[in-house]
Amino acid sequence: MPDQAAHILRSVFGYDGFRPPQDEVVGSLIAGKDALVLMPTGGGKSLCYQIPALVRYGTGIVISPLISLMQDQVAALCQQGVRAAFLNSTLRPDEVRRVERELRAGELDLLYVAPERLMMERMLELLDAVPLALFAIDEAHCVSQWGHDFRPEYLQLSVLHKRYPEVPRIALTATADERTRQEIITRLGLDDARLFVSSFDRPNIRYRLHEGQANAREQLLRFIREEHPGEAGIVYCLSRQKVDDLAAWLCSKGVPTLPYHAGLSADVRSANQSRFISEEGLVMAATIAFGMGIDKSNVRFVAHMSLPKSVEAYYQETGRAGRDGLPADAWMSYGLQDVIMLRQMMAESGADDAHKRVERHKLDAMLGLCESTGCRRQALLAYLGEKLPAPCGNCDNCLTPPETWDATLAAQKALSCVHRTGQRFGVMYLIDVLLGKDDERIRRFGHDRISTFGIGTEIGATAWRGIFRQLIARGLLSVDVDGHGGLHLTDSCRGVLRGEEQLWLRREAPAARTRAKRGAAGSGSRAAGSFSTPADRELWEALRELRMTLAKAQNVPPYVVFHDATLAEMVRQRPMDRDALATLSGIGERKLAAYGDDFLQVIRATGSPELT
Repeated sequence: MPDQAAHILRSVFGYDGFRPPQDEVVGSLIAGKDALVLMPTGGGKSLCYQIPALVRYGTGIVISPLISLMQDQVAALCQQGVRAAFLNSTLRPDEVRRVERELRAGELDLLYVAPERLMMERMLELLDAVPLALFAIDEAHCVSQWGHDFRPEYLQLSVLHKRYPEVPRIALTATADERTRQEIITRLGLDDARLFVSSFDRPNIRYRLHEGQANAREQLLRFIREEHPGEAGIVYCLSRQKVDDLAAWLCSKGVPTLPYHAGLSADVRSANQSRFISEEGLVMAATIAFGMGIDKSNVRFVAHMSLPKSVEAYYQETGRAGRDGLPADAWMSYGLQDVIMLRQMMAESGADDAHKRVERHKLDAMLGLCESTGCRRQALLAYLGEKLPAPCGNCDNCLTPPETWDATLAAQKALSCVHRTGQRFGVMYLIDVLLGKDDERIRRFGHDRISTFGIGTEIGATAWRGIFRQLIARGLLSVDVDGHGGLHLTDSCRGVLRGEEQLWLRREAPAARTRAKRGAAGSGSRAAGSFSTPADRELWEALRELRMTLAKAQNVPPYVVFHDATLAEMVRQRPMDRDALATLSGIGERKLAAYGDDFLQVIRATGSPELT
């Protein structure tokens, strides 16, 4: 069995070896045992059930929550010669009947099904009548009622264990803290499943987070123009209106951008998503309604124009960049207003107190990551329960270490001002008091006569906003979401107020300092920009053009033909015959037969590496 799995890995998928712990997961499933797999996006989760489904007798049933993911994976599998299909609402009745006939006849290796359809009695009766290789429950964190992607229909999937006790199950997710892991195990009946936890590190992603909402759009535009011109990216916004405004503004600046949010019609959403997946160089401005299950491998950046609700959400959303393993960016601009807005949304939600408390803690952890002065990757992985021994060298704090300063006295002034004004005013009012502003409202409340009036004039308003933001992030101040953003002192502030604790804060840096060190401006993609000669770059573009032509002819996304990583290997290795081409990662027998001659013709036209 292990030899058969390794043979399939090479001949079908074009890879020479498994990444740990893929081999152990595959072996466990082939042996008929259950598994829970936690593996980062782009880490190769799909192979963990696709290969066992090809080895074991019967059809592998994959439960997937999103239509787009089903369609992408089935298209990719068919390209590799795997007999795969899906059942979802996009199919016509005659297409559904055809897939069901193929299933009954044993002509499918893998069938992708939405959880709602799977739970229909008619579908279960159909499965009763056919040999089943395994059940794969993708995006398993959707079973968690504490998670941001909770889907009630996932709770019903426990029936699989009772109805098909001999069929092995594998649950997979890229994001699950300890609470979510336990919930997956309990709700899916995976008590005897072996747990496989891969490193959550995505070393190819460069993390860059900064406060800068005053000119966030201009910073984003400069980032795209200088570092990702003509490349695919996703920009997340907090509201539908911001999505629409940003998409229109980026288009007006020459960056082709599509909007995506729940306020658009289903047809528009579907059309925009299809264009993003199938075309090169498009940017998608979106709310969090977009993204889960997007299998586009060459998204070169994910940007956030506001603060995500949790570290888990941030990790999952940024994980949509660089799935091909090539360099990618996670870029964020955030501000204090994000915190206030998110806390107001949480307070106004219909969730019970326990859920609201968990959501507040998750938001606090996210804000803490933003304000960290140490390695971003170390902080991110620590939250996910993983220790990175040394700083990563590939985040903004590592590349351009932030300056810190002894802010104890400034913090005491800010905290005292909150106390003296009655713990009922927002940041902007408090800053006006500290700066001694001549204001009718301040005079009306008598705050021009308190001891903290005008004691902060040595610091500018922008710096004061940063101080208040960091005091909230440190938990020394809390925001009263029911009182229009008024600030309150917390018990944690006592040591600083009394002079018993010294407080060091990040010094607010100008926008230019937040830019990570890179190559020359305008050099473009960090993926394409790795090619050192004009001939290499010319071949890269020629290969991408051929890939697009082949993809359009078959109505599939370009990355389904070959990933960017495979094209990059072609540029570096310059294979001149089929045998050499077959050694490259991601080229299995079916793709070699289908596309080998076309790509070799383009490569030969540029000459061998020695001649360029």
